[in-house]
Amino acid sequence: MKPLLCLLLAAAVALPAAAQTEYHFSPVNQANIATAASYWNPIVAYVSEKSGVRLLLKLGRTSADTTSFVLAQEVDFAFTNHLFSPEREQLGWKVFGRRNTPALHGQIVVAADSSLTDLAQLEGKEIGFPGPEAFLAYKTTYAQLLQRRLRVRAVFGGNMDGAFAQLFSGKVAAVGANSQLVEGYAKREGKQFRVLWSSEPYHDLALMVSPKVPPRDAQAVAKAFAGMATDPRGREILASTSKLIGLPPDTAFIASDGSEYAAYRRFYQSAPVELR
Repeated sequence: MKPLLCLLLAAAVALPAAAQTEYHFSPVNQANIATAASYWNPIVAYVSEKSGVRLLLKLGRTSADTTSFVLAQEVDFAFTNHLFSPEREQLGWKVFGRRNTPALHGQIVVAADSSLTDLAQLEGKEIGFPGPEAFLAYKTTYAQLLQRRLRVRAVFGGNMDGAFAQLFSGKVAAVGANSQLVEGYAKREGKQFRVLWSSEPYHDLALMVSPKVPPRDAQAVAKAFAGMATDPRGREILASTSKLIGLPPDTAFIASDGSEYAAYRRFYQSAPVELR
């Protein structure tokens, strides 16, 4: 069934003759699959061409699919924040970059015209989430509900757009969300939200590489991602793709050694057992 749940998109680019190895790159699918593909395809094509390392984009139907690809060793590079639990850090994946976006927050939101104004009013209600792997949108927000001993029924929408659609159709009373995606959806769809709760700040998702990728290829890919911001064509691609999902036009990828993700690791130190 897994082939039916994912979309495999090969970036068709002309690579140097020396490029022979292909790797799969799987970013967490935060929007609907068409929007996610439109965002990542130009970026992956650029990075493949500049690095001489061919990347094949593998998008899952849901955000949890990306993690299943990683755990099954089906992909070599990822854009994710699903790998910072103690157990998954033992897999050996390394951070090499991230987006330079403002800090993100897990948020519990309702429609701006909702009668709900306090978390306590969510008792007994259905709450939408993108999926059980979503760190900011599900784990931080559901942990807050558990801490307050609020009994709610989780309804998974598959990705953040799916959860938002459930909110504005009236299927769920509130949504656990990623603040960046709340802002992006509001810009794209003209919707308005009210924030009932917001978490501590976290950095954006990380660009990560599997330990099975040779250092030379990993370094070439990392250099190409970071170099987009200083190359006119790279900046143009970043500006157009960022606009597509509601990010600032100067959004770019920057190098990271993974130390910025300490807040994720702290979360797991005290997280409820069912969220680890």
